[in-house]
Amino acid sequence: MTDAAKIALGDASFEYPVLSGTVGPDVVDIRKFYGQTDAFTYDPGFTSTASCQSKITYIDGDEGVLLHRGYAIGELAEQSSFMEVCYLLLNGELPSADELKVFSRTITRHTMVHEQLATFFRGFRRDAHPMAIMCGVVGALSAFYHDSTDVHDPEQRVIASHRLIAKMPTLAAMAYKYSLGQPFLYPDNSLSYTGNFLRMTFGVPAEPYEVNPVIERAMDRIFILHADHEQNASTSTVRLAGSSGANPFACIAAGIACLWGPAHGGANEAALNMLHQIGTPDRIPEFIARAKDKNDPFRLMGFGHRVYKNYDPRATVMQQTVREVFEELNVSNPVFDVALQLEEMALNDPYFVEKKLFPNVDFYSGVILSAIGFPTSMFTVLFALARTVGWVAQWNEMITDPDQKIGRPRQLYTGATQRTYAPVGQR
Repeated sequence: MTDAAKIALGDASFEYPVLSGTVGPDVVDIRKFYGQTDAFTYDPGFTSTASCQSKITYIDGDEGVLLHRGYAIGELAEQSSFMEVCYLLLNGELPSADELKVFSRTITRHTMVHEQLATFFRGFRRDAHPMAIMCGVVGALSAFYHDSTDVHDPEQRVIASHRLIAKMPTLAAMAYKYSLGQPFLYPDNSLSYTGNFLRMTFGVPAEPYEVNPVIERAMDRIFILHADHEQNASTSTVRLAGSSGANPFACIAAGIACLWGPAHGGANEAALNMLHQIGTPDRIPEFIARAKDKNDPFRLMGFGHRVYKNYDPRATVMQQTVREVFEELNVSNPVFDVALQLEEMALNDPYFVEKKLFPNVDFYSGVILSAIGFPTSMFTVLFALARTVGWVAQWNEMITDPDQKIGRPRQLYTGATQRTYAPVGQR
């Protein structure tokens, strides 16, 4: 590592500090670049640009590593609970038994939503996409909870963080129930965070709902695996919205809107649609051959990852979970048979091994959620539910960062130069 990076521009040469994190690539600090050179850097998609300092999540895509506050995602998914991971992401350390008990109780006490929000739902068409509903309803929370929108008050930030994490399952379940025309269910404080969500989603007032512990654990793992993923598109959106001083509910609604994009949160739905397209296991060789054909537009969805050039560490846990869920529910569906056989063939096919096209978390999560009973329209809603804690943790970190400024990317302008206006009659 060098102490400075030298950049030559024309006849002049400039030096910029090189910053080192605790782990990961060094970063060239170019904050003074424009002021010194009257030039911008150009990085579409910001794929080579560090937009902030963060202590929350670390990814090494080449090695297949994902750490939350230093803890490997596999360890957390296997041994921890979603509530414990929420505490970790928010506070930086794993909780003691007493701290976890207090935190879980606090979240539980915030799970109910304002009664007038129920009428808010009725403003949507019954066939509205659940993500459209979530964008509107989460943003509207700022109209109901005025006492936690002052971003400069640390206590209000904590309350808003707890409210968002607690109320997201309630709102997600309400969006699902609304699409079915079924009545909303109030939260049950005797259940776990994940068990409560399952009951509010699949239960009905006419009879008691018994939480299946295998399904509860599978959903808890899915929530853990989606809790945070560094500076992805939706997280960057939350940070950018928050940099203007927008209230936390508006910032999370912005993150939900970004997540809705099929290139971000819709990957598991695309993977499941592909499995339906294949249909039966005997057609797998045909589609693998198409995937290898450069002239065929068909692509295997749910394989490979933009960041992970090795095996997605989240997929390892999902590989085990999908089998547990299938066994518990006695699943007999050719689509699920396709998933298991396609996984096996891809993991052993030299072409996919060489290209490092390993199954990713989206490949598994889609089939698990479908087996549990969620329609594909709810997949991204569940992603948003789980990612809320990551968004909130990143938002809190951004607010308290002394180097934080309002986001203002620059551009390479390629439009017309200054022109003289001509009245309409002279054009």
